Amino acid sequence: MLKSLRYQFKMSRLSKGESCSIWFEGSVEDEEDDDEDFHMVEVQDECTDGQKLENECTFWDVPRLLGLEGITSNITSEDSKVLSITQIQQLSHSLPATLRLCEWMLTYRTQSHGSSLRTLYRTTNKLDTCMIVLVKDTYGQVFGAVCSAPLRVSSTYYGTGQTFLFSFSPHLQVYKWTGINSYFIKGSVDSLVFGGGLGRFGLWLHGDLLRGRSQRCETFDNDVLSSEEDFIINELEVWALV
Repeated sequence: MLKSLRYQFKMSRLSKGESCSIWFEGSVEDEEDDDEDFHMVEVQDECTDGQKLENECTFWDVPRLLGLEGITSNITSEDSKVLSITQIQQLSHSLPATLRLCEWMLTYRTQSHGSSLRTLYRTTNKLDTCMIVLVKDTYGQVFGAVCSAPLRVSSTYYGTGQTFLFSFSPHLQVYKWTGINSYFIKGSVDSLVFGGGLGRFGLWLHGDLLRGRSQRCETFDNDVLSSEEDFIINELEVWALV
């Protein structure tokens, strides 16, 4: 089914700081499974495995190839310290159609707020929006998660099938829901987890937001997002899609 959409994009001339807005119309094909994916679920997590893990402590210019030349994402305030403009364009292109027109609003950055999961929750607790978690590790690898629900403390996994993991290695790789389980997002005061199954987590972040781990998991059938399973976080950002 084709839907006619009207988009507004912001164009900027970085050298002069000038900006303007343009409209163009187009059609996109509505994927039949979008509505099926967009339902909230809550499932029991693997408590034993999660607790065990908590105790362990060239710029690629492809917008032309994607048809995105001259188009930038709607970032409302500060620039990202993790993603380049080109990477933002690529990731925006991979978002569900309902989220591509949203503005990106920076809500948390370790460089500004300090490395603390509790602080992250405090800065995002009043927002009821989808969010993007961006991580850059000490290996220089950039990866993260697009979250179909706000980040919060939960006793079970929550979220929808529109949650996915991604990695730039150096080209964008997107890992979407396999349908095997519904272990999308789980937050505690000690860790933040995306994806799971059989005691393995797609992306696990320690409460100090200094350490993390990435493994292939059943939820997304992802590759290890970093260069190694265990990594040290250099910078982490959370953006709300508003």
